[in-house]
Amino acid sequence: MDILLKVLAGIGTIYLTIAVAAFLGQRALMYVPDPRYVRPEEDGLSGVEERVLTTPDGARVITWYGRAQPDRPTLLYFHGNAGSLSARSERIARYLARGFGVMMMTYRGSGGSTGRPSEATNVADAKLAYQALVASGVAPADIVLYGESIGSGVAVQVAADHPVGGVVLDAPYTSIVDVAARAYPYLPVRPFLLDRYETMKYIGRVRAPLLIVHGERDAIIPVGMGRQVLAAAGEPKQMVTFPQAGHSDHHLYGSYEAITAWLSALRR
Repeated sequence: MDILLKVLAGIGTIYLTIAVAAFLGQRALMYVPDPRYVRPEEDGLSGVEERVLTTPDGARVITWYGRAQPDRPTLLYFHGNAGSLSARSERIARYLARGFGVMMMTYRGSGGSTGRPSEATNVADAKLAYQALVASGVAPADIVLYGESIGSGVAVQVAADHPVGGVVLDAPYTSIVDVAARAYPYLPVRPFLLDRYETMKYIGRVRAPLLIVHGERDAIIPVGMGRQVLAAAGEPKQMVTFPQAGHSDHHLYGSYEAITAWLSALRR
C-alpha cells in the first residue's frame, strides 16, 4: 500500500508540474510569432506599402496596405497563427489582382512588430487598424474584415463594435477554450485559459453579411465549429466548405474563387 501511495503521489506531482508549467507558459504555446522583418517589395508586391501603427502603449504594429480599385472593397485581414505578412504575400497579390484592396495587420512580436501578443492587444491593435483605414479615406461600408484561423476571433470582435461591409471567417472556432480543451483533454484548460477568444459571445452582434470558409478535413479547428458559428450568426450568412481541404490549404480547392465571387456579390 505504501508503494502504491508513493506511485500515486509521484504521478500527481508530475501532473501538477505539467499543469502549472502549461498555465505559466500558455501564451508561448498559443502564439507562434515569426519575428522576421520583410518589406513588401522584397516579396515582389507592387503597389503595396508598409504602414506602421503606433499603439497607445507605445508598441509599433506593422501593416501592409494595397489600395482597392474603384468600387471594390478593401479587406482588413487578420492572419492566422503561423508565419506573418510575408507568408501571405501570394494571398495579397491575388486579391489585389482582382481589384480588391488589402490591409493586412501582423501581431505583436511578428513581422517586425514590437511587443508580445495577447487577445487584448491583438483586438485593440485590430481596432486601431480599422480606425487607420477609415482615416485614410476608406468608408466603413467598403471594409470587409477577413479573419483567418486565430484571426477569426479578432475579426468577430472588431465587427461586433464597428460598422463594416462584410465579414469573412476562415476556419473559425467557437472559442479558443474549446480548441485548447480538444487539443489538451488531460489539462484543466477551461477555467485557467487567459486568452479565450469567445467567438460565440460576439457573433450575434455582427450585423454585416457573413461568409465562412472551412476545410472539412481540418484537424486543428473542426468544421463542426464553423457550422456552430454559422448557426449562431444573423442573416445574411453563407458557408462554403471544401471536402478535401485541411486547415490552411483550401485555396488549392477553390476558396479564392468562392471568396471573390462573394465579395463581388456584395456590390450587387
